[in-house]
Amino acid sequence: MRIVFIHRRGPGQFLHLAPHLAAEGWEATLICETCDRPLPGVRVIRHRAEQGVRERDDATPHLAAPERHVRIGYRVAETLDALRRAEGPPDMVFGHMGWGGLIFAKDVLPATPVLGYCEYFHRAAGGDAGFDPSEAVTLDDRLRLRLRNSAQLITLDAIEGGISPTSWQRSRYPPAHQKRIAVCHDGIDVELCRPQTDATFTLPDGRVLAPGDPVVTYAARDLEPYRGFPQFMRAAAEVARRRPDAVFAVAGGDGVSYGRAPEGGGTWRETLMAETGLDPSRIFFLGTLPHEALLRLFRVSAAHVYLTYPFVLSWSVLEAMACGALVIGSATAPVQEVIEDGRNGLLTPFFDEAALAERMLEALTHREALSHARAAARRTIVERYALPRALARQTALLRSLSRNGEAVSAATAG
Repeated sequence: MRIVFIHRRGPGQFLHLAPHLAAEGWEATLICETCDRPLPGVRVIRHRAEQGVRERDDATPHLAAPERHVRIGYRVAETLDALRRAEGPPDMVFGHMGWGGLIFAKDVLPATPVLGYCEYFHRAAGGDAGFDPSEAVTLDDRLRLRLRNSAQLITLDAIEGGISPTSWQRSRYPPAHQKRIAVCHDGIDVELCRPQTDATFTLPDGRVLAPGDPVVTYAARDLEPYRGFPQFMRAAAEVARRRPDAVFAVAGGDGVSYGRAPEGGGTWRETLMAETGLDPSRIFFLGTLPHEALLRLFRVSAAHVYLTYPFVLSWSVLEAMACGALVIGSATAPVQEVIEDGRNGLLTPFFDEAALAERMLEALTHREALSHARAAARRTIVERYALPRALARQTALLRSLSRNGEAVSAATAG
């Protein structure tokens, strides 16, 4: 079997699947713009980088994103066509749809089954847009979001089907397409992500943390509003006032992944430190941690805070649960698909900073009483998201697609 993966910033969601198929004897190729790590057994072909497109004063508004997606689609199409002419068509293609990479895949390979990774479909209501009550969705926003979906809609019209990692993420797609989108998570390595009673984590000041210490953790790609960083900081300030022994360890960069920069410039970290007056000796900003260090942080955590707008569910929260961390999550749709309050974690309203502080204090004060939730958290990940299970389901779906060449059924992958 010859399979081509497509991802702008590889390997992305194909980190485990592509090497797994290569190890099983598949001939796996990744077409990408950049790839941030080696993939054993997988050939990586980089297409020409497509620079960002600026809005032009004389252009119809909001065409920059669709134009960039089309340009990326052309780059991928050129690469696919060169591969087809040199080696013949592959048996299948599996690619991320969000940046336009699959727009022209079926035009280059009309007889090849193509599967799309369906991560997020933008809407003006019910998701991230308009979730913050202080940011009303305008007509201009609605027009921008509809245009932003154009690459995915063009792709969905042509390909055989897709995969979404969670049921909620699939539910964002148009109902007419949902029946061709299977739900199958990318998988969590539960052997790597597991509790360790002798785990330690060394803070920048040399202090060594271990399980049982009163440490509250937070992790995100970047410290910004989409992942509830302002709410976390305000709650942490209250906890620091009431628990003089509590410390806070924060992993994440200073960029803005999805949302907006703070008014007046600077970073959200600087803004919230100034606003809350948190003692710098009580909170440690660790930057972007290597994966192994992040797992050690999860293992020593007394409470791990994960807040998110209704948006893409982070791998980090599932890895934290697999490590036996007690997650305090936002009561938002993606999180509620995984965490049941009081059973395998704790939930709190996203914007209720006082309630978040109380839950953090509860976790610090009643660590032993909440040990059942830690065990249940790991059990949830092992039973529902373990990597071998996810890989088996993804592989079965791909084999079915290659045999039949027909549209994917949402029920195929459960």
